[in-house]
Amino acid sequence: MPNLFILYILFIGLFIGKKLGAIFGLFFGIYLDILIGQAIGVTGVMLAIIGLLAEYFDKNFSKESRVTIMLMVIGTTILYEVGVYGFDVVKYSFPFEIQEFAIILTIEVLFNTLLTIILYPIFQKLGYKVEEVFKAKRVLTRYF
Repeated sequence: MPNLFILYILFIGLFIGKKLGAIFGLFFGIYLDILIGQAIGVTGVMLAIIGLLAEYFDKNFSKESRVTIMLMVIGTTILYEVGVYGFDVVKYSFPFEIQEFAIILTIEVLFNTLLTIILYPIFQKLGYKVEEVFKAKRVLTRYF
């Protein structure tokens, strides 16, 4: 099952900035935790980390390359799933089952990557328009 929130927070972090990416990640994660009924904060922290990483990716990698974006999605999906699953293993003290986790992780990575291939042209066009608004350097000069 694809996790659209990972894609959404990565999009916000890449095109708008790390502060808003982390804030949106935290709020959406807490909202998801309340809806799903998990321990509140785990998903929020993981999505906030993805928002912070997206700003790092924006500074160091190109948003033009679809391969680069797919690698970002793969990396952030793995980070998110490992973090949430690791917390669940520790909190609920059930045995770590690597085979089942690897299957679930592989399916989610494939779905998120496929959605990125399909949706990224739309995200890219919308992202550059949003980026102009949020990252515009407005210089006000006054002549006296």
